[in-house]
Amino acid sequence: MNFKVYTLQELATIKYGKSQKKVVSDNGDIPIYGTGGLMGYAIQSLYDKPSVLIGRKGTIDRVHYVTQPFWTVDTLFYTEINNSIVLPHYLYYLLSILDLKQYNEGTTIPSLRTETLNRLEFNIPSIKNQQKILAILEPLEYKIELNNKINKNLEQQAQAVFKSWFVDFEPFGGIMPSDWSIVPLSQIASFVNGYSYKSNELISSTTAMTTIKNFERKSGFKLDGFKEILPSGKIKTEQYVELFDVLVAHTDLTQNAEIIGNAELILSFDDYDNVVFSMDLVKVQPKIEKISKFLIFAILKDRRFKEHCLGYTNGTTVLHLSKKALSEYKLILPKDLSILFPLDEIITIFYKQIASNVEENKKLKNLKDTLLPKLMSGEIDISEIDI
Repeated sequence: MNFKVYTLQELATIKYGKSQKKVVSDNGDIPIYGTGGLMGYAIQSLYDKPSVLIGRKGTIDRVHYVTQPFWTVDTLFYTEINNSIVLPHYLYYLLSILDLKQYNEGTTIPSLRTETLNRLEFNIPSIKNQQKILAILEPLEYKIELNNKINKNLEQQAQAVFKSWFVDFEPFGGIMPSDWSIVPLSQIASFVNGYSYKSNELISSTTAMTTIKNFERKSGFKLDGFKEILPSGKIKTEQYVELFDVLVAHTDLTQNAEIIGNAELILSFDDYDNVVFSMDLVKVQPKIEKISKFLIFAILKDRRFKEHCLGYTNGTTVLHLSKKALSEYKLILPKDLSILFPLDEIITIFYKQIASNVEENKKLKNLKDTLLPKLMSGEIDISEIDI
């Protein structure tokens, strides 16, 4: 496969983002991007063609590909791409495998300079061969995105079904049955505090530790938040997690209390042999056979639980959740818990399917990550393949 060498300056014009203060809007539909991802929505766009966003300050080791009109803040670069030489999505893949941190020119805050980026050189194949490479990579990425959308929909369905039972009482004609009563969460669940680790235990290992770094700010569990650890003999057996265990964040570094009180379900070990959970988290497990982990999770995903937790939060720089928050949470349950079996069953089906999709996405991502550098370098030559 033949390549030509181009500088990044020849492939794209790098431009600065701008402040979001004048464009952010409650009713806007143009996404505003920062180094941490989506920051809100604007009423006007900064650029309306496919572009690659590059971290300028702070998080400089990530790039993002956008195809719709967008606004980006000044901690990011955006690119106006020369489509006659390189396809926008192809340029994104090229930059995604580049270690941009090696070009850091900041001291206190990591930063990249336009001049340095412009001098970077890339081997670029013909547009036809770029299209062939994209025809291999894009379906993998689109399937991952589709699975994420399916999982989001399944999560919404699980919450809707839970609400129909516990809020609207639809299976009972819209009226709470007389044998339902208010009980504390401690009546149906037990709580296990996480492992208090030392920094010298954070070494290469087949055991991972989950922390609040795994918790998405707006709900969700990130597999790339795991830390490898070799725990001491002081760790308790119950401080290991099993698949589908439920964890609740008891600490939060965000001032908006976005993470504290959030509940997440362990859907994957991400190829680690074992997973432990840190002191920033609490494991909530059913102590009654008639209630599954999945139903416990649905109970804790209810917005009323989050609101309850906010009333038990204290701290300034670091927020902490009172130990009483979980045990004192009140919910309504029937006297005969077997009534909940149909609800429990369907919620279980939803979350097991979500776990299956997470596992498939992990395999697809591994395949994409393996193919990507080999396709870009020409190690896998697709020039004679008819795609």
